[in-house]
This record gives sequence, C-alpha cells and structure tokens, in this order.
Amino acid sequence: MAEETTKETGGKSSESTDKESLNQIILRPYPKVVFLWPTFMVTLGVALWLSFTVDEQGLSNSNPAHYMPSLIFLVVFSINLVVIAFDFPRTTSLTLFFLLTAVVCGGVLLFTYKPEWASAMSGFFELLRPTADALFYWLITIMLGIIYVIVMIAVRFDYWEVRPNELLHHHGILSNLERFSAPNLRIEKEINDVFEYLLLRSGRLILSPRDVQRPIVLDNVLFISKKEQAITKMLSALQVQVRND
Repeated sequence: MAEETTKETGGKSSESTDKESLNQIILRPYPKVVFLWPTFMVTLGVALWLSFTVDEQGLSNSNPAHYMPSLIFLVVFSINLVVIAFDFPRTTSLTLFFLLTAVVCGGVLLFTYKPEWASAMSGFFELLRPTADALFYWLITIMLGIIYVIVMIAVRFDYWEVRPNELLHHHGILSNLERFSAPNLRIEKEINDVFEYLLLRSGRLILSPRDVQRPIVLDNVLFISKKEQAITKMLSALQVQVRND
C-alpha cells in the first residue's frame, strides 16, 4: 500500500509540474546586437591571449602569435556584420553555399594551372599582418559587455507573456500592461535568416489574437522552436479542456 501511494503521488506531482510549466510562456524580442556574441568571445579571447603573450618589447609584425589573433578577429567580425546586415533565407543560403563552392573549386583549378598566380597571392597575404595591443581588444570587450548588460536589463521591462486565457504585454519601468484574448490565438513562426537561427535559434514569431486588426510581430525571439511548441501545446490543451466541459 505504501508503494502504491508513493507511485500515485509521484504521478500526480509530475502532472502538476507539467501543468505549472504550461501556465505561462515568456517571449522576449531582442535587438540584433545579440548576434555579435561570436565577436565578443573572440575579442575576449584575443585580449587574454595578448595580455599574457606580448612581452615588454611590444607587438611585432613578424611574430605570428601577435598578428594572427588580429586576423582572426577581423574575419569573425566581418562575417558577423554580414550576418546582421543581410537576411539569408534557406534558398539564399543554398545559393551562397554553391557560389562559395564554385569559387573555391575555381581557385584550386586556377592555382593548379597558373602556379605563378598562387605565389603572387601568397605574397599579398603576407602583407596582411595587422596588429593591435591588448588594450584595444579589452576596450571592445568592455563596450560590448556593457551593451549586453543594458540589453538584458531592457528586455526585462518589455516582454510578452502567454497564458492559457490571455496574452499580456508588459512594458515600461512601472510595468504597464496590455491584455489580449488568448483563445483562438493564431501563431506563425518565421525563420528569415538561417545564420541567425544557427547562432541563437532565433526567429520571428507572429501572434494574431482575436479581435485585433494588426498582428503582433516579435523579432529575434531566442529558441523560437521551443517557444512555439510550448505555446501550441498550451493552446491545444486548452481546446481539449473546453471540449470536455
């Protein structure tokens, strides 16, 4: 009897936990600066590297340990800016992939039949030896860190809350509140940029409450697939409960 009671209690507690997890779902739209986290990590790593490797004589263009981190920073920062500046849907991403593949194959064939061009290109890349001291990268790291702290604070005062019966919009320092009806809520998920989705699993969530003319568009919602599945599960559970009653 004790074992049966324990099993039944455990089952009820798990069910109650699942129900509590469906009571509210928080949606926070973020600015695009959050996608600069690879640049932030690289600048932090380069700053630490240069702080412990550069001797008292300073930076040297002939030392790969001094200019290679700067090259890595420039490459990551450039790719990061491209990801933020442009949207890469699935078709565009596939086109870009095939274009890069064609360029790489063309370069291999060109340097195979024209080896003198390869030596000229290698000479050009040898001139690319940018250097910057650790203070430069520490300043970038601190600036990005301050921006991230401000963003994390700002999204705490402007977010959406989905409940079984209503959709709430919290905004402002004094927590101003707008209420919308959640039943018959239509949800649309859009992933407009494949690279942004790979970085933070983010995308656009479009909410269309009942009796609202303009849909609510939330850009850059992190982990959007989990959020969309949780909202769908909540609303479907609500529909089942209404039908049973």
